[in-house]
Amino acid sequence: MNIQELENNKLQLTNKGNLSLFFIGVGSAFSKKHNQTNLLIIKGEDHLLIDCGTKCRQALYDYGTSLANIKNYLITHSHADHIGSLEEAALMGRYVAKKKPRIVITEAYEHILWDMSLRGGSAFGEETMGQMLTFEAFFEIVRPKYLTLYPRETFEAYIGGINIKMVRTMHIPDKSLSEADSFWSCGVIIDDRILFTGDTRFDFDLIDYYDKEFNFEAIFHDCQLYTGGVHSSIEELNTFPKEIKKKMYLVHYGDNWEDFIEKAKSYGFAGFGRQGVYYNF
Repeated sequence: MNIQELENNKLQLTNKGNLSLFFIGVGSAFSKKHNQTNLLIIKGEDHLLIDCGTKCRQALYDYGTSLANIKNYLITHSHADHIGSLEEAALMGRYVAKKKPRIVITEAYEHILWDMSLRGGSAFGEETMGQMLTFEAFFEIVRPKYLTLYPRETFEAYIGGINIKMVRTMHIPDKSLSEADSFWSCGVIIDDRILFTGDTRFDFDLIDYYDKEFNFEAIFHDCQLYTGGVHSSIEELNTFPKEIKKKMYLVHYGDNWEDFIEKAKSYGFAGFGRQGVYYNF
């Protein structure tokens, strides 16, 4: 892997065919120093935006592009730092770009995302034969395939040459005992090479099992800098074996992250993830 700086502050949505990850942001939901942790995957002519939070539309503009140019989405869960710009993406597609973007989404999560979040601001803009607009009016749905080989819900889809596996995670509520009794959230395995956990509480089995299956080249893991609540803490992540930590980059962190640089280094992590650069594999 190599890290490539952004040239001329202009984000490119295509490349020469390698797998590239570009973090729109690496901050927590309440970060003021970073954009929110939304991830763009780029491979050849294909791209996929994982999460589209409240800051995402402005961040993309600052990187020299816009939501109207994003063709493919995947949403890990329904907090505002992950869906806050998605209504604009839907409206831009229907009324500006005149082309529906694709979204990789399970049937269960489609209901949650549309009926519990997006419907109120999107469904009532038009009426046809007495019917309001539906989720399908704004997005072309890519329904991932359920994989039966794994111990927790895992789904697979392709966006062009990009293979993704969506793995259920344990994020909210804070008292849930497993991913199965948690509100819907997922992490993403990219081309069987990289794991992006999305938001998750500390879940040793998630990392232990899937890393043994895929031997990830890198893991970009949710990390808060104190223990408690609905995210993994740096102290909890420090309990992973050193061979895991040396390939684990910390993302979704707070604005006091600079106070923890030396601690993260002493614990053996790969480091804090950076926004605005390409991670090329």
